[in-house]
Amino acid sequence: MKRLAYIDWMRGLACVLMFQTHAYDSWMSLEAKKSSSVIAWSRLGGTLPAPLFIFLAGVSFALMTERLREKGIERNAISRQTIRRGAEIFGMGLLFRVQEFALGYPWSPWTDLLRVDVLNILGLSMMLMGVLCWATGDHAAAIARTRTLAAALFATATVAMLTPPLWTTHRPKFLPWPLESYINGVHIFNEPQPWLFPLFPWAAFAFGGLAVGFFLFTDITKRREGLMFAALGGAGILAGILSVLFDSSPIRLYAVYDYWHTSPNFFLMRCGILLVILFLVYAWCRWGLAQKGFSPIIQLGKTSLLVYWVHIEFVYGRFSILPKAQCSALKATVGLLIIFLSMLALSLLRTSWKKRTAKAS
Repeated sequence: MKRLAYIDWMRGLACVLMFQTHAYDSWMSLEAKKSSSVIAWSRLGGTLPAPLFIFLAGVSFALMTERLREKGIERNAISRQTIRRGAEIFGMGLLFRVQEFALGYPWSPWTDLLRVDVLNILGLSMMLMGVLCWATGDHAAAIARTRTLAAALFATATVAMLTPPLWTTHRPKFLPWPLESYINGVHIFNEPQPWLFPLFPWAAFAFGGLAVGFFLFTDITKRREGLMFAALGGAGILAGILSVLFDSSPIRLYAVYDYWHTSPNFFLMRCGILLVILFLVYAWCRWGLAQKGFSPIIQLGKTSLLVYWVHIEFVYGRFSILPKAQCSALKATVGLLIIFLSMLALSLLRTSWKKRTAKAS
């Protein structure tokens, strides 16, 4: 099996789940949302794309770092390259907000320019991971891998544990709201908003993915890859069980406990789900039909940033292909199919263009 096939498949899955969530949310009328069960299932699926994207960014970051180490590139050069890539993604996030503001003018409020979105946190998380890998990478490859894996797990737990107080009792209110929003997603409101993507808790998914990525490069995983992926799936199930047990415990570590938004217990549950999905996708790519012939899911995963960027305008933006908040579930489903096929065609064009450019070079 091609080593990155399961990563592309997971990214493609995140794209499809993202398409359907945005399509039904944008196009279905209020009456249709009340009368149809489609929206409930759509929103449930919509809880996965952001954690998947950020988690996979961590996994891919580890794979890239390991490959650079195997080529003998020294750690300062690796850190410069990886941190620069994170800065590029962060810059794209800022550019995306400018585009959304320009296309939504004059209805878009200027504060939307400073809204913390997925691309912003992806970029910042990559920069932080670059710093972490630099700090732990001054040894032989095997030692550096173990140190970085342990540091990534520690960073994951630290971010998850600090999230509740930074959202409630110990908010950094002394910061201007654009800066505080990167900590807890407060934006222009009086309290943090769960629909935004601040570093706490979202960076924890990136650090968790980083730890998993380095685990995939350990000697035992290389020797018994299938078994280790199954172990990750088992760890995911265990994490879900522990999440439920901790949630039902009378012991409370925080003055304000909110399982569904800030609790480390909910983060543990979501990490468990990600690990189970990782194992199932790995199994599907290795032993199933995922790589038999052309896979539209893998194709979308290869160009996930592009299709994320473009589809927003045709679902939520000024160029929406259907009237917003006016459609039935059936009409929205037809629109979803059009978006899926259009983004797949765009993805194929992008891949073809890159191949022609590489060949010409």
